[in-house]
Amino acid sequence: MPNPITAETLLHAYASGVFPMAESREDNDLFWVDPHFRGIFELDNFHISRSLARQIRQEPYQIRTNTAFMPVVHACADRTETWINAKLLELYEQLHLMGFAHSLEVWEDSELVGGVYGLAIGGAFFGESMFSRRTNTSKIALAYLIDRLRLGGFSLFDTQFITPHLASLGAIEIPRDDYRKRLEYALGLEADFNRAEDMPDAYSVLQRNTQTS
Repeated sequence: MPNPITAETLLHAYASGVFPMAESREDNDLFWVDPHFRGIFELDNFHISRSLARQIRQEPYQIRTNTAFMPVVHACADRTETWINAKLLELYEQLHLMGFAHSLEVWEDSELVGGVYGLAIGGAFFGESMFSRRTNTSKIALAYLIDRLRLGGFSLFDTQFITPHLASLGAIEIPRDDYRKRLEYALGLEADFNRAEDMPDAYSVLQRNTQTS
């Protein structure tokens, strides 16, 4: 009988450069993925369009972290096709309770309208998934998340794969060997997702992005 996958197994896997997926929501099994090319955001090269900057500047939403972790994960899984099965939901919740998994949420009053979640180990952040229920709310979440990772001392933001949506925001693909080198360096850092206790205002987020892009 194979050994069960635990939260500790996942931490070791991510630190080794691989991550889990399921074939579908209904599939109880997980498999390990180690792509030849890895999607990443270079933290100093996140692209904010003029229209997105204008929307962020208006501050139509409230930004919070870790106040609705599992609702964010469930919203990310609420699609016709998803790689997030019941086992992964259970494991992510455990990792959140252990302090490794985090969410950044976009709220409209009392309604959760966008967000992103992932795992933080050392100076590496492994982005898992994101969702939008309003125009651009996942992009807004990414802008605030990348700012938070910079402030927290992270050096690697792993997106696993790259999509046209992520590429439009500045994500790139790098070969596996390059990724492993960046991962090794990042794991040696003492970064902290919660270093920025207060959520910065929109002006600060846009100013820091403009200075580093």
